[in-house]
Amino acid sequence: MTNWFDRNGRAYARFRPDYPPDLSDWLAQIAPSTRQAVDVGCGSGQLTAQLARHFAGVIGLDPSGDQIENATSHPRIGYICSSAEALPVADHSTDLITAAQAAHWFDRPAFYAEARRIAAPNAVIALISYGVLQIDDPELAQRFARFYRDDIGPFWPPERKLVDEGYAGIDFPFAEIPTPDLSIRLTWRLADVMGYLATWSAVRRAIEADQQLVLDSFAAEFSALWGDPEQARQVAWPIKMRVGHVI
Repeated sequence: MTNWFDRNGRAYARFRPDYPPDLSDWLAQIAPSTRQAVDVGCGSGQLTAQLARHFAGVIGLDPSGDQIENATSHPRIGYICSSAEALPVADHSTDLITAAQAAHWFDRPAFYAEARRIAAPNAVIALISYGVLQIDDPELAQRFARFYRDDIGPFWPPERKLVDEGYAGIDFPFAEIPTPDLSIRLTWRLADVMGYLATWSAVRRAIEADQQLVLDSFAAEFSALWGDPEQARQVAWPIKMRVGHVI
């Protein structure tokens, strides 16, 4: 049987979904200038690469060297290994500061202090998250929901609750801007879904806790429900944001 959960650092770059172009289009429109954007907790550069379509310079920052090694390259992007709480960016230099699917891991007061330091006048800060995967097949959706809630639920770190809430309860001391209704929509095969699940922090914690049987049992049931692994299905994630001007 395929071991869907045996993945290396390249899995994040391969299986994490890309954001819709409408997101970076909108962020560039509301930024005071398109000179520089900084993407904090950039991972393998899913949003960073899209920002490079609009900004003269983009800095992607992540504490994981493995993520940086596998990040999407672009001539206008410079990647640096760095925490969110000590940004290697010049004072008052940045028009847009983003954190996509990452802010729940930060020491946010320290990050916000750094954001204020690097922000150019009227700069925009955007904390972006996407919710739980939605699958267009009812049986698959039901089994997936059970995996997320019950099978793997005990292994989610407490910070995951902030993502489930769409960052609604997160502290955000900025002049907030209304956000558009956006979502990620893709057509995926079985291997895409299982590869994505392998990037979850809860899955890694389950493996570390010697709970491979839980993962294998789900993989067998989910694969049987899916049927032909080459069958493509529609999947989606709702995008939630907290966006504001840095003050």
